[in-house]
Amino acid sequence: MKPDLSRYLRQTIFPGIGEEGQQKLLAARVVIIGCGATGTVIANHLARTGVGRLTIVDRDFIELNNLQRQLLFDEQDLADNLPKAIAAERKLRAINSDIEVRGVVSDVNAENIEDLIEGATLVMDGSDNFETRYILNDACLKHNIPWIYTGAVSTYGMSQTIIPGQTACLRCLMRDIPPPGTTATCDTAGVVGPLVGAMAGISAAEAIKLIVGQGDLNRGIIHFDVWYNSFEQFANSGPQPDCPACRQRNFEFLNQEKGGQTVSLCGRDAVQIRQPGAGKLSLAQLGDRLSEISDVTACNDYLLRFTVDNYEITLFADARAIIKGTQDESVARGLYAKYVGT
Repeated sequence: MKPDLSRYLRQTIFPGIGEEGQQKLLAARVVIIGCGATGTVIANHLARTGVGRLTIVDRDFIELNNLQRQLLFDEQDLADNLPKAIAAERKLRAINSDIEVRGVVSDVNAENIEDLIEGATLVMDGSDNFETRYILNDACLKHNIPWIYTGAVSTYGMSQTIIPGQTACLRCLMRDIPPPGTTATCDTAGVVGPLVGAMAGISAAEAIKLIVGQGDLNRGIIHFDVWYNSFEQFANSGPQPDCPACRQRNFEFLNQEKGGQTVSLCGRDAVQIRQPGAGKLSLAQLGDRLSEISDVTACNDYLLRFTVDNYEITLFADARAIIKGTQDESVARGLYAKYVGT
Protein backbone atom coordinates (compact mmCIF):
# COMPACT_ATOMS: atom_id res chain seq x y z
CA MET A 1 0.00 0.00 0.00
CA LYS A 2 1.35 3.39 -0.97
CA PRO A 3 1.87 5.89 1.85
CA ASP A 4 -0.63 8.73 2.18
CA LEU A 5 1.42 11.76 1.19
CA SER A 6 -1.04 14.11 2.89
CA ARG A 7 0.82 13.21 6.09
CA TYR A 8 3.78 15.19 4.72
CA LEU A 9 1.82 18.09 3.25
CA ARG A 10 3.46 20.77 5.37
CA GLN A 11 6.88 19.84 4.03
CA THR A 12 5.95 18.99 0.44
CA ILE A 13 4.50 22.48 -0.07
CA PHE A 14 7.93 23.81 0.84
CA PRO A 15 9.73 24.19 -2.53
CA GLY A 16 13.02 22.88 -1.16
CA ILE A 17 11.44 19.47 -0.60
CA GLY A 18 8.29 19.14 -2.71
CA GLU A 19 6.82 15.81 -3.76
CA GLU A 20 10.03 14.83 -5.56
CA GLY A 21 12.05 15.35 -2.41
CA GLN A 22 9.47 13.44 -0.39
CA GLN A 23 9.83 10.46 -2.68
CA LYS A 24 13.59 10.58 -2.11
CA LEU A 25 13.03 10.58 1.64
CA LEU A 26 10.67 7.60 1.39
CA ALA A 27 13.27 5.73 -0.67
CA ALA A 28 16.13 6.48 1.74
CA ARG A 29 17.67 4.22 4.35
CA VAL A 30 19.19 5.94 7.37
CA VAL A 31 21.13 4.15 10.11
CA ILE A 32 21.26 5.86 13.52
CA ILE A 33 24.18 4.73 15.66
CA GLY A 34 23.20 5.28 19.28
CA CYS A 35 19.74 6.09 20.62
CA GLY A 36 20.35 8.23 23.64
CA ALA A 37 19.76 11.97 23.88
CA THR A 38 20.62 13.15 20.36
CA GLY A 39 19.76 9.81 18.78
CA THR A 40 16.17 9.82 20.03
CA VAL A 41 15.52 13.33 18.75
CA ILE A 42 17.10 12.61 15.37
CA ALA A 43 15.12 9.38 15.03
CA ASN A 44 11.90 11.17 15.95
CA HIS A 45 12.46 13.89 13.33
CA LEU A 46 13.39 11.46 10.55
CA ALA A 47 10.46 9.14 11.24
CA ARG A 48 8.01 12.02 11.10
CA THR A 49 9.73 13.36 7.98
CA GLY A 50 9.09 10.05 6.24
CA VAL A 51 12.50 8.47 5.84
CA GLY A 52 11.43 5.11 4.42
CA ARG A 53 13.77 2.80 6.34
CA LEU A 54 15.25 3.57 9.73
CA THR A 55 17.69 1.29 11.53
CA ILE A 56 18.45 2.22 15.14
CA VAL A 57 21.40 0.56 16.85
CA ASP A 58 22.06 0.92 20.56
CA ARG A 59 23.82 -1.20 23.18
CA ASP A 60 22.18 0.21 26.30
CA PHE A 61 19.02 0.00 28.39
CA ILE A 62 16.77 2.75 29.73
CA GLU A 63 17.54 4.30 33.13
CA LEU A 64 15.56 6.86 35.11
CA ASN A 65 18.02 9.69 34.48
CA ASN A 66 17.59 9.22 30.70
CA LEU A 67 14.02 10.55 30.78
CA GLN A 68 15.18 14.15 31.30
CA ARG A 69 16.51 14.41 27.74
CA GLN A 70 15.88 11.20 25.74
CA LEU A 71 12.56 12.19 24.26
CA LEU A 72 11.30 8.88 22.86
CA PHE A 73 11.22 7.15 26.24
CA ASP A 74 8.79 7.24 29.16
CA GLU A 75 8.29 5.66 32.58
CA GLN A 76 6.53 2.62 31.12
CA ASP A 77 9.61 1.80 29.01
CA LEU A 78 11.65 2.01 32.20
CA ALA A 79 9.25 -0.28 34.07
CA ASP A 80 9.34 -2.78 31.20
CA ASN A 81 13.17 -2.96 31.39
CA LEU A 82 13.46 -2.30 27.68
CA PRO A 83 16.67 -1.77 25.74
CA LYS A 84 16.71 1.64 24.09
CA ALA A 85 16.66 0.25 20.54
CA ILE A 86 13.51 -1.80 21.19
CA ALA A 87 11.65 1.02 22.95
CA ALA A 88 12.60 3.39 20.11
CA GLU A 89 11.42 0.94 17.46
CA ARG A 90 8.02 0.60 19.16
CA LYS A 91 7.56 4.35 19.55
CA LEU A 92 8.58 5.16 15.98
CA ARG A 93 6.29 2.51 14.51
CA ALA A 94 3.42 4.08 16.46
CA ILE A 95 4.39 7.52 15.15
CA ASN A 96 4.59 6.48 11.48
CA SER A 97 3.29 3.11 10.33
CA ASP A 98 4.17 3.89 6.70
CA ILE A 99 7.89 3.44 7.23
CA GLU A 100 10.09 0.48 8.15
CA VAL A 101 11.77 0.75 11.55
CA ARG A 102 14.23 -1.79 12.94
CA GLY A 103 15.80 -1.63 16.37
CA VAL A 104 19.05 -3.51 16.85
CA VAL A 105 20.29 -4.20 20.38
CA SER A 106 24.02 -4.36 19.82
CA ASP A 107 27.30 -2.72 20.59
CA VAL A 108 28.64 -1.01 17.47
CA ASN A 109 32.20 -2.16 16.88
CA ALA A 110 34.71 -2.85 14.14
CA GLU A 111 33.35 -6.35 13.60
CA ASN A 112 29.73 -5.41 12.85
CA ILE A 113 29.74 -1.81 11.64
CA GLU A 114 30.06 -2.64 7.95
CA ASP A 115 27.09 -5.01 8.04
CA LEU A 116 25.02 -2.46 9.97
CA ILE A 117 25.55 0.38 7.48
CA GLU A 118 25.40 -1.71 4.30
CA GLY A 119 23.06 -0.07 1.80
CA ALA A 120 22.63 3.09 3.87
CA THR A 121 21.91 6.40 2.20
CA LEU A 122 23.24 8.18 5.26
CA VAL A 123 24.46 7.36 8.78
CA MET A 124 23.63 9.52 11.80
CA ASP A 125 25.81 9.63 14.91
CA GLY A 126 23.92 9.47 18.20
CA SER A 127 26.71 7.72 20.10
CA ASP A 128 28.20 8.65 23.44
CA ASN A 129 31.90 7.93 22.91
CA PHE A 130 34.69 8.79 20.51
CA GLU A 131 35.83 5.23 19.82
CA THR A 132 32.49 4.43 18.18
CA ARG A 133 32.69 7.63 16.15
CA TYR A 134 36.18 6.81 14.87
CA ILE A 135 35.04 3.32 13.82
CA LEU A 136 32.01 4.89 12.14
CA ASN A 137 34.23 7.43 10.38
CA ASP A 138 36.46 4.66 8.99
CA ALA A 139 33.55 2.52 7.81
CA CYS A 140 31.70 5.38 6.12
CA LEU A 141 34.85 6.56 4.35
CA LYS A 142 35.58 3.02 3.17
CA HIS A 143 32.09 2.59 1.72
CA ASN A 144 31.63 6.21 0.56
CA ILE A 145 28.60 6.85 2.80
CA PRO A 146 28.02 10.35 4.22
CA TRP A 147 27.54 10.65 7.97
CA ILE A 148 26.65 13.40 10.40
CA TYR A 149 28.36 13.87 13.77
CA THR A 150 26.27 15.29 16.61
CA GLY A 151 27.50 16.05 20.09
CA ALA A 152 25.79 17.72 23.07
CA VAL A 153 27.09 18.16 26.61
CA SER A 154 26.56 20.72 29.35
CA THR A 155 25.21 23.77 27.46
CA TYR A 156 27.01 23.42 24.12
CA GLY A 157 27.05 21.11 21.16
CA MET A 158 28.42 20.55 17.67
CA SER A 159 27.23 19.23 14.34
CA GLN A 160 29.46 18.23 11.43
CA THR A 161 28.31 16.85 8.09
CA ILE A 162 30.98 14.55 6.66
CA ILE A 163 30.87 13.72 2.96
CA PRO A 164 33.68 11.37 1.88
CA GLY A 165 36.05 13.01 -0.56
CA GLN A 166 34.46 16.44 -0.18
CA THR A 167 34.73 17.53 3.44
CA ALA A 168 37.19 16.97 6.23
CA CYS A 169 36.54 13.74 8.12
CA LEU A 170 36.67 13.25 11.88
CA ARG A 171 40.35 12.27 11.82
CA CYS A 172 41.22 15.32 9.76
CA LEU A 173 40.16 17.38 12.76
CA MET A 174 41.11 15.05 15.64
CA ARG A 175 43.80 12.53 14.77
CA ASP A 176 43.30 10.38 17.87
CA ILE A 177 40.74 9.69 20.57
CA PRO A 178 41.01 12.34 23.30
CA PRO A 179 42.73 10.91 26.40
CA PRO A 180 40.44 9.80 29.23
CA GLY A 181 39.35 12.65 31.46
CA THR A 182 40.13 15.41 28.96
CA THR A 183 36.63 15.84 27.53
CA ALA A 184 33.40 16.64 29.34
CA THR A 185 30.64 14.02 29.49
CA CYS A 186 26.95 14.19 30.38
CA ASP A 187 27.79 12.37 33.61
CA THR A 188 30.53 14.77 34.68
CA ALA A 189 29.28 18.09 33.25
CA GLY A 190 25.55 17.46 32.95
CA VAL A 191 23.41 18.49 29.99
CA VAL A 192 20.64 21.03 29.57
CA GLY A 193 17.76 19.18 27.93
CA PRO A 194 16.75 21.75 25.28
CA LEU A 195 20.34 21.78 23.98
CA VAL A 196 19.83 18.19 22.82
CA GLY A 197 16.80 19.16 20.76
CA ALA A 198 18.62 22.13 19.24
CA MET A 199 21.70 20.20 18.11
CA ALA A 200 19.80 17.11 16.99
CA GLY A 201 17.40 19.34 15.08
CA ILE A 202 20.30 20.94 13.20
CA SER A 203 21.71 17.52 12.30
CA ALA A 204 18.29 16.16 11.28
CA ALA A 205 17.82 19.16 8.97
CA GLU A 206 21.24 18.40 7.45
CA ALA A 207 20.08 14.83 6.85
CA ILE A 208 16.96 16.01 5.04
CA LYS A 209 18.94 18.43 2.86
CA LEU A 210 21.48 15.77 1.99
CA ILE A 211 18.83 13.19 1.04
CA VAL A 212 16.70 15.53 -1.10
CA GLY A 213 19.74 17.19 -2.66
CA GLN A 214 18.62 20.75 -1.90
CA GLY A 215 19.66 23.53 0.46
CA ASP A 216 23.07 24.60 1.72
CA LEU A 217 24.83 21.85 3.63
CA ASN A 218 27.04 22.53 6.63
CA ARG A 219 30.45 21.67 5.21
CA GLY A 220 32.26 22.81 8.33
CA ILE A 221 31.41 22.66 12.02
CA ILE A 222 28.47 24.31 13.76
CA HIS A 223 29.03 25.11 17.45
CA PHE A 224 26.12 26.33 19.55
CA ASP A 225 25.89 27.25 23.23
CA VAL A 226 22.26 27.39 24.34
CA TRP A 227 23.07 28.97 27.72
CA TYR A 228 25.25 31.84 26.50
CA ASN A 229 23.52 32.28 23.14
CA SER A 230 26.65 31.87 21.05
CA PHE A 231 26.43 30.38 17.56
CA GLU A 232 29.55 29.84 15.50
CA GLN A 233 30.15 28.21 12.14
CA PHE A 234 33.68 27.17 11.23
CA ALA A 235 34.66 26.73 7.60
CA ASN A 236 35.80 23.37 6.29
CA SER A 237 38.93 23.35 4.17
CA GLY A 238 38.22 19.88 2.82
CA PRO A 239 40.11 16.62 3.38
CA GLN A 240 43.52 17.18 4.92
CA PRO A 241 46.40 15.92 2.74
CA ASP A 242 48.04 13.98 5.59
CA CYS A 243 44.86 12.48 7.05
CA PRO A 244 45.46 8.76 7.75
CA ALA A 245 41.82 7.88 7.09
CA CYS A 246 40.34 9.83 4.19
CA ARG A 247 43.60 10.46 2.30
CA GLN A 248 45.83 7.50 3.13
CA ARG A 249 42.82 5.17 3.60
CA ASN A 250 44.50 3.61 6.61
CA PHE A 251 41.45 2.59 8.63
CA GLU A 252 43.16 1.89 11.94
CA PHE A 253 39.97 1.73 14.03
CA LEU A 254 38.05 -0.40 11.54
CA ASN A 255 41.04 -2.74 11.26
CA GLN A 256 41.19 -2.95 15.08
CA GLU A 257 44.69 -1.57 15.23
CA LYS A 258 43.29 0.94 17.72
CA GLY A 259 40.51 0.62 20.29
CA GLY A 260 39.41 -2.19 22.58
CA GLN A 261 36.67 -4.65 23.51
CA THR A 262 36.34 -3.73 27.18
CA VAL A 263 35.11 -0.17 27.64
CA SER A 264 34.56 2.01 30.71
CA LEU A 265 31.27 3.79 30.10
CA CYS A 266 31.26 7.57 30.07
CA GLY A 267 31.56 8.34 33.79
CA ARG A 268 28.84 5.87 34.80
CA ASP A 269 30.91 3.72 37.16
CA ALA A 270 30.31 0.88 34.72
CA VAL A 271 32.23 -1.29 32.28
CA GLN A 272 30.96 -2.94 29.14
CA ILE A 273 32.31 -6.35 28.15
CA ARG A 274 31.59 -7.99 24.82
CA GLN A 275 32.43 -11.49 23.66
CA PRO A 276 32.89 -11.65 19.88
CA GLY A 277 31.57 -14.85 18.35
CA ALA A 278 29.83 -16.00 21.54
CA GLY A 279 26.48 -16.50 19.80
CA LYS A 280 23.00 -15.94 21.22
CA LEU A 281 22.39 -16.66 24.90
CA SER A 282 19.32 -18.27 26.44
CA LEU A 283 18.59 -15.58 28.98
CA ALA A 284 15.73 -17.47 30.60
CA GLN A 285 17.87 -20.54 31.32
CA LEU A 286 20.73 -18.45 32.60
CA GLY A 287 18.33 -16.45 34.76
CA ASP A 288 17.03 -19.63 36.38
CA ARG A 289 20.57 -20.69 37.22
CA LEU A 290 21.62 -17.27 38.52
CA SER A 291 18.50 -16.90 40.67
CA GLU A 292 20.00 -19.45 43.06
CA ILE A 293 23.08 -17.35 43.77
CA SER A 294 22.03 -13.76 43.01
CA ASP A 295 19.10 -11.35 43.01
CA VAL A 296 17.59 -11.44 39.50
CA THR A 297 15.69 -8.17 39.03
CA ALA A 298 14.75 -8.36 35.33
CA CYS A 299 14.58 -11.05 32.67
CA ASN A 300 12.93 -10.74 29.25
CA ASP A 301 13.70 -11.49 25.61
CA TYR A 302 16.24 -8.67 25.48
CA LEU A 303 18.16 -8.57 28.74
CA LEU A 304 18.83 -10.27 32.07
CA ARG A 305 19.71 -8.12 35.09
CA PHE A 306 21.01 -9.45 38.38
CA THR A 307 22.80 -8.12 41.44
CA VAL A 308 25.58 -9.92 43.22
CA ASP A 309 28.31 -8.73 45.62
CA ASN A 310 27.08 -5.11 45.26
CA TYR A 311 27.55 -5.20 41.49
CA GLU A 312 24.65 -4.85 39.04
CA ILE A 313 25.18 -6.91 35.89
CA THR A 314 22.98 -6.47 32.82
CA LEU A 315 23.47 -9.23 30.29
CA PHE A 316 22.19 -9.05 26.71
CA ALA A 317 21.30 -11.89 24.37
CA ASP A 318 24.45 -11.28 22.28
CA ALA A 319 26.54 -12.19 25.40
CA ARG A 320 27.46 -8.58 26.01
CA ALA A 321 27.32 -7.27 29.59
CA ILE A 322 27.28 -3.90 31.32
CA ILE A 323 28.65 -4.19 34.85
CA LYS A 324 27.83 -1.33 37.22
CA GLY A 325 29.74 -0.67 40.39
CA THR A 326 33.28 -0.62 39.04
CA GLN A 327 35.48 1.16 36.52
CA ASP A 328 38.18 -1.48 36.85
CA GLU A 329 38.14 -3.52 33.66
CA SER A 330 39.96 -6.45 35.28
CA VAL A 331 37.30 -6.62 38.03
CA ALA A 332 34.56 -6.53 35.40
CA ARG A 333 36.16 -9.34 33.40
CA GLY A 334 36.49 -11.42 36.56
CA LEU A 335 32.81 -10.95 37.42
CA TYR A 336 31.80 -11.88 33.90
CA ALA A 337 33.88 -15.05 33.96
CA LYS A 338 32.58 -16.03 37.38
CA TYR A 339 28.86 -15.55 36.82
CA VAL A 340 28.39 -15.77 33.05
CA GLY A 341 31.34 -17.79 31.80
CA THR A 342 33.97 -17.23 29.14
